[in-house]
Amino acid sequence: MDITALVLVIIGALNWGSIGIFGVDAIGSLLGGQLSVLSRIIYTIVAVAGIWCITLLFRDRETSHGNIVR
Repeated sequence: MDITALVLVIIGALNWGSIGIFGVDAIGSLLGGQLSVLSRIIYTIVAVAGIWCITLLFRDRETSHGNIVR
């Protein structure tokens, strides 16, 4: 789930970058406009993935040496 969420957040970040730099909403352009049902579903899924990724900041992580990094 973590990797899927990260991939979706990266897609969202690239889309925001394309809006900021080029003025083009890639997701909206590909899926029939910003207000199309499919675009809104994708935007919602990306938003949920972003919320999920917030939890990654507060989890304990293990290094390759077995030490827990906080």
